[in-house]
Amino acid sequence: MQRIRIRYAKRGPLRFTSHRDFARAFERALRRAGVPVAFSQGFTPHPKISYASAAPTGVASEAEYLEIGLQAPVEPSDLRTALDSALSPGLDVLDAVVAGSGSLADRIDASRWRIELPGIEPDVLRNAVSAFLAAAEVMVERMTKQGRRVFDARAAVSGIDVIERTGAPSGVAGVPCAILEMVVRQVTPSVRPDDVLSGLRVVADLEPPVPPRATRLAQGTLTAQGEIVDPLEADRDGAAIGER
Repeated sequence: MQRIRIRYAKRGPLRFTSHRDFARAFERALRRAGVPVAFSQGFTPHPKISYASAAPTGVASEAEYLEIGLQAPVEPSDLRTALDSALSPGLDVLDAVVAGSGSLADRIDASRWRIELPGIEPDVLRNAVSAFLAAAEVMVERMTKQGRRVFDARAAVSGIDVIERTGAPSGVAGVPCAILEMVVRQVTPSVRPDDVLSGLRVVADLEPPVPPRATRLAQGTLTAQGEIVDPLEADRDGAAIGER
């Protein structure tokens, strides 16, 4: 059985696609593209697809990952093109490689996020970030599958900063818009972008007047220098795999 690892994006309105909805859409795309996907054994066979650290519903992403098992070998670049054509615009297949040894999930321990906060002045956000960084811990509360939990949002954040605007933020015009970038490590329970925003509200009473827009820019292994290594990098054999 050949295993292929795929990077895909959720963009625009498709960021509101839930993980379950994406999984159904991806299985339909596999059928439309004629991909020879492998199935599990038993009374209710399922396609061999495993997902790694799916982004929350409503969050855009440039770096979602999955792995599929195939009954017959395929060329990764051809598979990428076929699946990208079979999915709706906004669910975009960016990269595909033949899987090497080890687990894809073991190569992901952090994510880099960008959050646009319309209606917030950059200096106001800088003051809130300074208060967040100065705190030994920032306790926030969220409902999880295990019930309501209180946890430290500060400990998971390895880097956070206000960046200069490099262009008009998406969907924003005529109002100030502060932009936050941060690197968040995977912990249990997971710390999401909205948890960090809750932490900024706790330490600095920061309350965006309209819903922020979060985008996952990257996920992978966090280096000592604060960089995130693409989890597919170790699988590459030098072949050029298309990315649009």
